[in-house]
Amino acid sequence: MTLLAVERIKLFTTRSPMWCTLAALAVTIGFAALIAAVDTENLPTIASTQFGYSFGLVVIMVMAALAITTEYRFGTIRATFQAVPNRSAVLLAKTGVVAAFAAVIGLVAAFGSVGIAKLIESRADLGINSAFEWRATAGVSLVFAVAAVIAVAVGILVRHSAGAVSLVLIYSQLVESLVTLIPNVGDDIQRWMPFYVANKFLTGDPDLTNRPIAEGPPPSLSTLSPWWALAYFAGFALVLLVIALFTANKRDA
Repeated sequence: MTLLAVERIKLFTTRSPMWCTLAALAVTIGFAALIAAVDTENLPTIASTQFGYSFGLVVIMVMAALAITTEYRFGTIRATFQAVPNRSAVLLAKTGVVAAFAAVIGLVAAFGSVGIAKLIESRADLGINSAFEWRATAGVSLVFAVAAVIAVAVGILVRHSAGAVSLVLIYSQLVESLVTLIPNVGDDIQRWMPFYVANKFLTGDPDLTNRPIAEGPPPSLSTLSPWWALAYFAGFALVLLVIALFTANKRDA
């Protein structure tokens, strides 16, 4: 509990997490407001309110990567490792605190998006009743948390803020999309890419809103069921974190 308290203090006494939180909420909820206000031909749906989730996810991953790389940049991680020689415990505590914070942001962003859409377009039926609707909203919290774990793991491995941020952004925003350009096998490879699979959890069977494909997070053609898709995404994060912890214990701080 002491380690968790220390990592919580570290996280909330720096400016970047607060700015990233505001940015993530603004971009996610802002897109929901924009869609509800501009698209006068169609009433908002649960899916369309979550259109901006992927933009918020990017900001959360930046925040998570900075939470660990700034410690390496300013050398505070050395003092922590001297006080607590068990490096794995320290890094797991930091990962847990960052992931929990990301989960809270995801929850506020998702339900805030639904709320703002309902406020702008009161005629819309935005009740959360089905399994799909719960996954599309509350599920954002879980995806944010797992993505934060991935970003922290990348930060532990790279240790440089610019490099870690660049890596998580390029991979999540470009690599998984561009892989489809590989002849013959590109589409098959994409179906097993972690963030693409994570979208199956949020958009997967059945999508009871029958939404247009342009609304909400992009539908995923992954062959996994929604909950197995989340398990796959979490498994990828766990493997990456284990590699990061092993590396951190083998090299100098």
